[in-house]
Amino acid sequence: MWKAIILLLILITIAIVVTNNKSEKVAPPLSSPSPTQTTSKDTSKTQVIASNLEVPWALAFLPDNSILVTERKGTVRIIDKNGNLSEKPLATIPVKQTGESGLHGITIDPKYNDNHYVYLYYTYSSKDNNSLNRVSRFVFDSKSLEDETVIVDKIPASIFHDGGRIKFGPDGFLYITTGDAQEPSLSQNKNSLAGKILRVKSDGSDLKVYSLGHRNPQGIAFDDKNRLWEVEHGQSATDELNLIEEGKNYGWPTIRGIEEKDSLVTPILQSGSETWAPAGLAFLNGSLYFGGLRGTALFQYNIEAKEFKIYFKGEFGRIRDVVLGLDNMLYITTSNRDGRGVVNSGDDKIIKVDPTKL
Repeated sequence: MWKAIILLLILITIAIVVTNNKSEKVAPPLSSPSPTQTTSKDTSKTQVIASNLEVPWALAFLPDNSILVTERKGTVRIIDKNGNLSEKPLATIPVKQTGESGLHGITIDPKYNDNHYVYLYYTYSSKDNNSLNRVSRFVFDSKSLEDETVIVDKIPASIFHDGGRIKFGPDGFLYITTGDAQEPSLSQNKNSLAGKILRVKSDGSDLKVYSLGHRNPQGIAFDDKNRLWEVEHGQSATDELNLIEEGKNYGWPTIRGIEEKDSLVTPILQSGSETWAPAGLAFLNGSLYFGGLRGTALFQYNIEAKEFKIYFKGEFGRIRDVVLGLDNMLYITTSNRDGRGVVNSGDDKIIKVDPTKL
């Protein structure tokens, strides 16, 4: 009898253990994110400062911390220093908008406080209905952009590969990126303005080809050593981050990616089989930040450490521009309404990013 009682107690104990084990939820194994990619969605890192824009292509900060915004369709708008986006455009440029052409880059003169000069890069239709790009200077009178003066004209254009970034360097010259206008051979033609980084004085004089062999450069920035950096779209991936030196040839279409030949320059960083479609470029505290259109992310490259990081992958969609604000914050624009993205509520947006929280 005692054996029967002991056996019964053993069976009851086993039943209790099994029941408890069934009700316990086993935690899934932890996995560490890749050291090159962040996965946090900490909303304190970002703040949407403007929404419902239409393909905002470029940003430029005025001394009072207001922001000029170009939209590819041809409008220039302003976000005032209090964060209010203007309903009425400051200007509507008669652009030729087909494919990726239209109104692109914007920058202000180094002596803006004295002259109120604003520069735009845009596509227009010539008298014989050909597409061309130009850089023009305007005067901003606080309400509108007036008095256009053409600075550089007759840059080859196409529905794709128009380049379009403009930025003043520490030397006071204006630097301009141009695409190959879908004719790769033009990048190697020293008599063509296509597929180049151009340098010119603010009045349009002393125009020169600063570097050649570019496919579609859509971001330039100067670092704290006054060196010029550039990002450009490769062909079927092999996107590039380049350190630009005057007179150098960056190879397109002869080489791309890690290919080498003679005196042609290979990139500091390239995407390999991945596609970033890099756009916009800003330098801050030893790192370069650029957006990804196809890559749908914000990328960071630490120059000295040679570390590459990825932020907000897929979170905001296509990123078109990355600009350093007067407050040392990064400002990015989305490009989800350009015909290639997934349009989310409120698109397109301008988003402020706190780099100290990345």
